[in-house]
Amino acid sequence: MPKKKYQKRKSPRSLPLVLGGIILLVVAFAFSLHVLSERATPTPETHAETMDHEQFIATLAPHAKELQQGYGVLPSIILGQAILESNWGQSSLASQYNNLFGVKAYGDAPKVSLETQEYVNEAWITINGDFRVYKSWNESMDDHTQLFVNGTNWNPGLYEKVVTAPNYKVAAQALQTAGYATDPGYAEKIINVIETYHLDQYDH
Repeated sequence: MPKKKYQKRKSPRSLPLVLGGIILLVVAFAFSLHVLSERATPTPETHAETMDHEQFIATLAPHAKELQQGYGVLPSIILGQAILESNWGQSSLASQYNNLFGVKAYGDAPKVSLETQEYVNEAWITINGDFRVYKSWNESMDDHTQLFVNGTNWNPGLYEKVVTAPNYKVAAQALQTAGYATDPGYAEKIINVIETYHLDQYDH
């Protein structure tokens, strides 16, 4: 008499185990992605929004000190202007076009047209301006320093007193006198930023 073949049935308990295993795999995969994303080092030009104030200063300070050694411009002035002009690197001009200092564009230099506020006839007005586009924040800092060193076509010595200033207070006043910005409180704002974040420590 032939033996009956019995098909082994899957235990109904195995289904929850399979589902549980799948869930664990998904969770582990998601966690690994999170860890990898945290380890990734953002570049300042594209991820300025992730930087806090301390990181922003630490990113710019080494090159600012190099520029002081090469040209004499105080790092506190470079850093103070970068903070004030770019809103800690988060302005569209700084984050998208690497222009930290609101430097205007002339001639054939790479540029972008953006709205900006100017103080004219004792009132703030909004106008369109052409601004320089840079490849990196360091390039922006280099051009900013060269502006101080070489001045403008119409006045090569325009920022001479900024370069030769013995301290940040004198340099900030020289910036305003030279007309770097139309804001009548520009020097005071630069000095306040420098003193609030102790940026003069980089001048020594």
